[in-house]
Amino acid sequence: MRVPYTKAHGSMNDFLLTRSADVPSGDMHELAKAICHRHAGVGADGWLIVSPGDSECTAAIQLINSDGSDSEMSGNGTRCAAAFLLSDGRPEVDQLVIRTGAGLKHLLVLNHSGNEWRFEMNMGKAYYTKEEVRALLPVASGPLDVTILNVGNPQCAVFVTDFDMDWRKLGAEIEWHPRFPKRTNVSFVRPVDRHSIEVRFWERGAGETMSSGTGSTGAAFAALLRGVVDSPVRVETPAGVLNLRLEQEEILLTGPAEIIAAGEFNWKRGEK
Repeated sequence: MRVPYTKAHGSMNDFLLTRSADVPSGDMHELAKAICHRHAGVGADGWLIVSPGDSECTAAIQLINSDGSDSEMSGNGTRCAAAFLLSDGRPEVDQLVIRTGAGLKHLLVLNHSGNEWRFEMNMGKAYYTKEEVRALLPVASGPLDVTILNVGNPQCAVFVTDFDMDWRKLGAEIEWHPRFPKRTNVSFVRPVDRHSIEVRFWERGAGETMSSGTGSTGAAFAALLRGVVDSPVRVETPAGVLNLRLEQEEILLTGPAEIIAAGEFNWKRGEK
């Protein structure tokens, strides 16, 4: 069975996109694991199913992680969906509205060159409690001082002085921690100066990623809550820079999205 896809990435956080009309019947979660597999599939951090819009939005997207689990949204993935929509022969527009599992997200087109776009995306508001700004999370190595919040999906920010540690192992432990019944995304945050942080990402359902839109948002907002940075915030990821600023209580995140490939995946239904 052939499944068409377009591949895009936002700061090397990569996604496969397929229109809902082209998705075969059957277990979409098994298909997501197959098509996203780095060796036996096309390879991606997640699969985005793009559905037609309505009176409120340009389009709607459903995100399934590379391990077959569902996710509310991805900041980088939503920008990739916007690039996919704009590359599909529709008239050039300045703004798009995309419905995600975390609600409607508004994107402003800042510039466009070839197959790459740059967007400012309204990530919405962050949700947290006062007790979660500095929470002690029991892990194997002892109590860990973290910030817990939700920016459309769950986030746990760990502040570090450097990355000379097995943060991947710790990220996997935190992802599956009993404190998070639906698992969590984890960011390791190193403050650089009053307007910059450096971050490493361990994402729920995908593991280590080169970048993360929601992870950058969670990390930057956690740093703002702790008073170690001021808006605007430059987020330095292994794949480049994302920029975040506050506009009243709304969080605006700026970053790229690029279309890099298209093709068909030969799916053998029933094979894991």
